[in-house]
Amino acid sequence: MVEIKSLTIDELKSALKEMGEKPFRAGQIFKWLHEGVESFEEMSNLSKDLRARLAENFLLTVPEVARKQVSRVDGTVKYLWRLRDGNCVESVLMHYEHGVSVCVSTQVGCRMGCKFCASGLNGRTRSLSAGEILDEILFMQKDSGEKVSNIVLMGTGEPLDNYDNVLKFLHLVSCPEGINIGQRHISLSTSGIADRIEMLAREKLQITLSVSLHAPDDETRSSIMPVNDAYPVERLMKACRYYFDTTGRRISYEYMMARDKTDRPWQADLLAKLLKGRPAHVNLIPLNEVAESPLKPSRPETVCRFQQALEKRGVTATVRRKLGPDIDAACGQLRQRQLKEDGKSSSRD
Repeated sequence: MVEIKSLTIDELKSALKEMGEKPFRAGQIFKWLHEGVESFEEMSNLSKDLRARLAENFLLTVPEVARKQVSRVDGTVKYLWRLRDGNCVESVLMHYEHGVSVCVSTQVGCRMGCKFCASGLNGRTRSLSAGEILDEILFMQKDSGEKVSNIVLMGTGEPLDNYDNVLKFLHLVSCPEGINIGQRHISLSTSGIADRIEMLAREKLQITLSVSLHAPDDETRSSIMPVNDAYPVERLMKACRYYFDTTGRRISYEYMMARDKTDRPWQADLLAKLLKGRPAHVNLIPLNEVAESPLKPSRPETVCRFQQALEKRGVTATVRRKLGPDIDAACGQLRQRQLKEDGKSSSRD
């Protein structure tokens, strides 16, 4: 059965035409879907007959809140959604001066195997559909009563490992007839799948690309990010240059600060050399400790020196504000806890 929320308006029009319905109904249905209705019966301006036939022909996905944690520190909200097949994914709602930002997942689990991340501890179970990714935003808005203004695809999963569904989601979420979040308010984070970065560049979207670099040298990066074996630093940086040259959009480089692993002075120097002449922004990320990982957070004074070293060499660098420290706000932690409590283990692929 077709997931109706994964359809564009044009696809919905074609489907309705096959059912003998007028094309204008597509706009009505699309609006209802993007308001987060939980059944076709809620679509009150449609006939009972049409609502019944929609239920017969389409699947309407509605995630269930398996867990919800609200930070007493900063009001950050962590959601664990249970999907129709029983799998769970995480989303985070964060408050900033510029509005409400959400971090969403694109897969159930992850197969990238980064050593500092809880998301990939049980491998990847499956990818989310475009509609399921959209659901995270729709139902966070519905539950919180707050309008989302910015989206970050930085939750569980590698977005470019779910390329087609993520691309469709980007078009759906920015559609004027839907919730209409402009692409300039959307960031996509990748571990560095170079050929997919180049594919994305050719789409010429207005989103911000965030590359999880985390180390400037192949030896260190391969030891914490297996993806570097397939796409070494030089190959990744070539793809990043192609992305900027094609889109004109500045890239943000995510850099995880791990004590005595990625925070050494020579690495700051090498990182600055790597980014020399590139329109770039470095986002230094204090490591969220994961029990299963041997990596430890850098000391605050080390992070400060690393930032100063980059800026001295002409590289714009900021330190990410840590949100939700009391609610397992780091990717994968809440889902991992749920898996343990359920006595389950996700299948790898």
